[in-house]
Parts: sequence; structure tokens; C-alpha cells
Amino acid sequence: MADFRSRNVMTGRFRTHYTECGGNGPALVLCHGGGPGSSGEAGFGQLMPTLATKFQVYALDSVGGFGETDPYYPASEGVQSRVDQLEAFMDTLCIERAVVGGNSQGAWVAAKYALQHPDRVDRVIVCDSPCMSTPASSAQWEERIVVAQQQGMEALVEPTIGRWFPPETVARKPPHLDKVRQMIRATPVNGFIGCSAALADHDYNSKVETVTRPVLFMVGEKDGTAPAAMKAMHARLKGSRYVELPGAGHISNMDRPAEFTRAVEEFLAA
Repeated sequence: MADFRSRNVMTGRFRTHYTECGGNGPALVLCHGGGPGSSGEAGFGQLMPTLATKFQVYALDSVGGFGETDPYYPASEGVQSRVDQLEAFMDTLCIERAVVGGNSQGAWVAAKYALQHPDRVDRVIVCDSPCMSTPASSAQWEERIVVAQQQGMEALVEPTIGRWFPPETVARKPPHLDKVRQMIRATPVNGFIGCSAALADHDYNSKVETVTRPVLFMVGEKDGTAPAAMKAMHARLKGSRYVELPGAGHISNMDRPAEFTRAVEEFLAA
């Protein structure tokens, strides 16, 4: 059985919960995505036991109402609040350098941290996220989800989560559109949705060539949000790797954990 350890640490003015696994290997810090119910262990628990044979693996519960991290601290800067959390986490635990990575919104966090602190990063793992391309505005994200809701839950869920999502949930009737809009506008804690002011500093498109660390771009074949942008960034970033996982959706780390883990191991061993 995996040696999962539940820990809490102060990251600035709030408490961050994280799960760790492994011994005294190099640090690997993973950041989960922004879906409801997301947490460090939920997102990466299937991968951590294998990765922990060579790495000391940390999986944070992100600020803004995720997992067991302090749910009352306002993540007013959206994704940037999570970048700041990652910085404070590594400082507090005295992690001088680490491999950083994440899925979806967590990949935004890892990429932004690598751009801000290249001296603290060995490698970067970007999964299922167009995080290095120009981001959509809050209004564009709202419209995209509303359109998907008009077409039904399957249109929203299938390209996002693939076969991992329970079919009975996909079959549910979509909620009223006004409720969807209210939910999006009232949920800045789940990332940059509703945090337009925080978007200005997330245009990585002009900064891609400044990344000096090896980058792994990994995406699910059925992800309807990221493959095109990730292929474009891979083409621009010399020395990067691109891996597409057959049959996986937007949460490829949960959809194809064995293949996902193998790709990460090969990247880190190179």
C-alpha cells in the first residue's frame, strides 16, 4: 500500500493541505486542475506510488476551496493566487529546486511559476492545458460553457473528461442557463473564470521562447480544449516533448494513469 502522508503547512496567511509520498528523492510538485471535487490526492493519487520510487512527490490542495486547504481565504487573483501559493509552499518546505507540473489549471500554475522562478525549476510538465497560448477572457469562458450547456451535458463533458466521467452523470439534463452563468460569475476561486483582472499577466504566448527548462506537453486525444494550442507551443519550444494519450480526455492523469505515469517517467529519466 502506498505511503501517503497527509500534511498541513502555512503558506503565507493561510493553511495549505498537501499529500506527499516517497523518500528522499528529488522533489516533484504537482498541481491539480480546477474541477469540482479536485484535490492533490484526487488528481494524482493513482500516479504517486510509482513516481515516489524515485521522487519525493508533493500534491497540493489549491487555494480557493479545493481539498482541505483553508476554504475561507479569498483567492482574489485567480490562477495567480495559486502561483503565489506554490511559491510560498516551496519556500516554507525549503524546496530549493523541483520538477513542477500540473493538469489543466494546475498546468497554468506550474508554467507561470517556471517563468517567474526559472532558477527553482528543473523541468516542467504541462498536461491538458493551453496554458502557454493566449488565454480566453472571462466572458469567452462563460459563453463557451453556456453554449455547451445548450447542447447538453454530453457536449460539455465528453471533450473535457472522456470516458473517465460516469455515464449516468453525462446523461443528466443541463441546469438552467441563468444558473450556469451565476455559478461561473460567483466562482473566482476555481481559477481565472470570473477573474478578468488577473488575466492580463497570463498571456504566455509571447514568452514561450524564454522557457529554459525541458518541458513535457501531454494531452488526452479526446480533450476538446487543449491539443491544438499544445502542439503549437511544442513546435515553438525547442527540446520540448509532446505526448498524446489515446482515448483520454481533459483529465488524462485520471483517465489513463498508467500511460500518463510512464510518459512522465520517460521524460524525467531522459
